[in-house]
Amino acid sequence: FPNFDPVAFSLGPIQVHWYGLMYLIGFIGAWLLAYWRTKHYKLDWNIDQISDLIFYAALGVILGGRLGYMFFYNAQE
Repeated sequence: FPNFDPVAFSLGPIQVHWYGLMYLIGFIGAWLLAYWRTKHYKLDWNIDQISDLIFYAALGVILGGRLGYMFFYNAQE
């Protein structure tokens, strides 16, 4: 397996990991896609509804990932 540094870059004491950047790119991509589809297909959604949807989806991904980690990988403790 390749051995690479999981930290993309550091800003003083703050470290930004590659998986965090991928989450950010995924959420921004989902927001842009939802916005485009709303305009292209003339759906009855506005910017606030799209932003709320992406916010709650991001919250679910982060909390669900943390709960999954606790249930599946910390079960020995």
